[in-house]
Amino acid sequence: MSKPRLQAPRGTRDFYPEDLRRRDWLFAHFREVARRFGFEEVDAPLVEHAELFIRKAGEEIVDQLYHFTLHERHLALRPEFTPSLARLVMARAGSLRLPLRWFGIPQCWRYERTTRGRRREHYQWNMDVWGEPSVTAEAELIAAVFSLLDRLGLAPGDVRMRVSSRAWLEELLHDRYLAEHPEAFAPLCVVIDKLDKIGPEAVVEQLSDRDGPVGLDPGAAKEAVELLGLRDLEEAARLAPEGSTAVADLRRLFELLDAYGVAERVEFDASVVRGLAYYTGTVFEAFDAGGQLRAICGGGRYDRLLESLGGSPMPAVGFGFGDAVVGELLAEKDLLPEPARGLDDVVFAFGEAERPAAVRLATRLRGEGRSVELVLGSVRLKRALADADRAGAARLLMLGPDELARGVAKARDLATGEERDEPLPG
Repeated sequence: MSKPRLQAPRGTRDFYPEDLRRRDWLFAHFREVARRFGFEEVDAPLVEHAELFIRKAGEEIVDQLYHFTLHERHLALRPEFTPSLARLVMARAGSLRLPLRWFGIPQCWRYERTTRGRRREHYQWNMDVWGEPSVTAEAELIAAVFSLLDRLGLAPGDVRMRVSSRAWLEELLHDRYLAEHPEAFAPLCVVIDKLDKIGPEAVVEQLSDRDGPVGLDPGAAKEAVELLGLRDLEEAARLAPEGSTAVADLRRLFELLDAYGVAERVEFDASVVRGLAYYTGTVFEAFDAGGQLRAICGGGRYDRLLESLGGSPMPAVGFGFGDAVVGELLAEKDLLPEPARGLDDVVFAFGEAERPAAVRLATRLRGEGRSVELVLGSVRLKRALADADRAGAARLLMLGPDELARGVAKARDLATGEERDEPLPG
């Protein structure tokens, strides 16, 4: 019989107590920013019907699903949270008060090549606004991202947000290349989203593959990729059709971001398209300024997702902010804390005769809301002191024969060394 594998599956993580404390620290910041922005927390099953992701997520996610068939049901671990959110909204669409401001911290699974900051399982902070068609929603979400980054201790120049618009790109490409094949736009976005991964030549090759879903001629494919090099919003506006609503939205977005005080941390970048097929308008991604990591977060507008799933139309926009990439950046900047256990007291009985009284003391202190570790075994006082100090406890309460006879425990303040008597429960 072979020995059990002691390592977690590749691309996944174990969380020992110190790791979980850091994760809880990060999640607490997620929740606090969401609270300050007036968002409510939701969650959904980790396992969903696979069709929910296959129908409209796009080829990239479909190929990365952890999926299986059980009792004739095709199920999948969620690779992202937005389709689950859409299902929740559709289930109560007639009774929900719009706009919805929802957030979640789901665990997601994708089978993909692991690199620095890229794992096959990760948690992500999702914030979504449903029922608001204007870019006021995008501005609020982008401001929330920067609020989180500031809370984590990152400097304003450490992270840049890149913004573009699929609607703008669709306007340009429709008139130039896709007038007769508008259905090719979504797969085109999936291909050009790989620009940083595979390079412009490979993207042109995939766009011009006659047997592929896009099928541009090589010249048109090359021109489309060149459009992605635009970094100036006014140049993008010059190329857009007259009266472009996409350009008007982008200009309004930057005006609002200036009001939030974050416009200088945001830039127009036509290469941002996002790889998911359901995005329809503004799209954005945040990257470390050094360009050493993959996207810290990404999102955009997906106004037609409910319709694609058989529901009534509803505008929506949201983002996903992964825990793994920002963890890498915080470690690089020496900003990851070592959160203490938050232990208040350690109760130590010198012998078995004192143990019942020690149990009653620990029980009373716990009832008062204190975090109390009761030393369970027979250890020496020196070991108990060292363990209590290492755990970050505030006090060690010692109970021996003399203390038991006097009806007290000796409480030592581990920071000052001062001692006083703590009455035992009656």
